[in-house]
Amino acid sequence: MTLPILVIDHGAGNLVSITRALAAAGAEPRIIENADQVTEAAGLVLPGVGATGPAMDRLTGHGLVSIIKEWRGPLLGICVGFQLMFDQSIEDDTPCLGLLGGTVERLTAPRLPHMGWNDLVVHAPEPLLDGTGPSTTFYFVHSYAPIPDDGSMVVATTDYHQSVVAMVRSGNRVGVQFHPERSGDAGRRLMTNFVESCRQEATVAS
Repeated sequence: MTLPILVIDHGAGNLVSITRALAAAGAEPRIIENADQVTEAAGLVLPGVGATGPAMDRLTGHGLVSIIKEWRGPLLGICVGFQLMFDQSIEDDTPCLGLLGGTVERLTAPRLPHMGWNDLVVHAPEPLLDGTGPSTTFYFVHSYAPIPDDGSMVVATTDYHQSVVAMVRSGNRVGVQFHPERSGDAGRRLMTNFVESCRQEATVAS
């Protein structure tokens, strides 16, 4: 069956790599720039790259904020897209989507951005990490990271001069600070698992 997944274009996302990863996993990715383009879908992706202020301005100006807030199916936020899921970011002093409680803070590290491969410290079972391997290593590029109000939603952290929240889950909403679309075999497996979760939700709904 066709499995459409909407990829939200907030102006600076890594769209080509993400759509390729979703297509390779068996989905039909559809890039959405404004509310008029929204169609029925099995999943939603908020991509990474960029800054929270311009990204929120674009989402607001293109009528996408309410659509994202009302979405109840599987949602994957990547890097900046992950940060947008929280209440507030100190980057540009930006109110964000408020899907998850918490604030995005600047990392305290001698060198920023944090750029490169880091292992995850996994704190809870997570279906999207199934099959990613015993040393779950992903690629990071960021200077900010969220601090959730509810620590129980934290799936994984990584260490970069401090403990950094790297992955959270709240119901169907999953966010990752790393870039699965740039993380080799482990990243491909995570994207495949996300597509499969979308397929399962679509099957239940039908």
